[in-house]
Amino acid sequence: MIHNSIIDAIGNTPLVKLNRVTEGLDVPIAAKVEYLNPGQSIKDRIALKMIDDAEKKGLIKPGGTIIEGTSGNTGMGLALVAAVRGYKCIFTTTDKQSKEKVDLLRALGARVEVCPTNVEPDDPRSYYSVAKRLSEEIPNSYYPNQYDNLSNTQAHYETTGPEIWEQTDGRITHYVAGMGTGGTISGAAKYLKEKNPAIKVIGVDSVGSVYKHYFETGKFDKNEIKPYVTEGIGEDIIPENVDFDLIDAVVQVNDKNALLATRDLAKQEGLFVGGSCGAAVFGALEYARENKLSKNDLMVVILPDSGTRYISKVYNDDWMRDKGFIE
Repeated sequence: MIHNSIIDAIGNTPLVKLNRVTEGLDVPIAAKVEYLNPGQSIKDRIALKMIDDAEKKGLIKPGGTIIEGTSGNTGMGLALVAAVRGYKCIFTTTDKQSKEKVDLLRALGARVEVCPTNVEPDDPRSYYSVAKRLSEEIPNSYYPNQYDNLSNTQAHYETTGPEIWEQTDGRITHYVAGMGTGGTISGAAKYLKEKNPAIKVIGVDSVGSVYKHYFETGKFDKNEIKPYVTEGIGEDIIPENVDFDLIDAVVQVNDKNALLATRDLAKQEGLFVGGSCGAAVFGALEYARENKLSKNDLMVVILPDSGTRYISKVYNDDWMRDKGFIE
């Protein structure tokens, strides 16, 4: 089979059983390996869906410019779609993202604006605000806004959820995903719960993010917001793509546990993944232990992206030492 372009290779990623990192647990845990998408992350799925939907609605015209705030992976997916369809790209990101991500986006022809991390979301310097401003200033531009664009959730409802259901022959009992924009967890959860309402959905959040507290209390507390280095999960806003009604539990994971688990996945499972993947697996293992999941259960955890994005961070001993994560 010959695909018409690289974007036709998005999706249908494999489920892989975790073996060594799950030692001592009875429950089988399978990882959905999303770095095998062409842009090496799960965000290829939403990039394609958001642009498809924008084209159908006439929100972007030929030769237009895609402008988005991204931690890197959505930008990569959008850049692939843009390359195939002849659009230009401008991305805003934060100064906590790895240099590899910025270099990759520029390699694909995108202009990248790096903004400060530790400012309020509505501060004119924030990467949200800069993306919005540029989209208003530049003619024939489109601002997908992955946080509030429900095409994000829909992409996972149409692809990720059905793939997991089919790959597990409907035997899945627990679905675990990191919570970033909220689309991955909400879209797949909606599909899976329609198939079997008994499936438990577990969100993995980062210490320093507002999600866990909001989930448990229904209150947005700015005091929960603190700096953290794990990329791609946690938020200082509540995006429209997060549907808390579909989520049964939220587990918070700190940076150290997330990044050490990431390294374990590489060394013990041969899965070379990013820091949010380690967080998701650490959270999944913690939930499985606390809830005494058995061999009759089947847990599926999303591994969103590739370790190639984090060579200078998670996989760099000096950086890990400086952060106090290794001796």
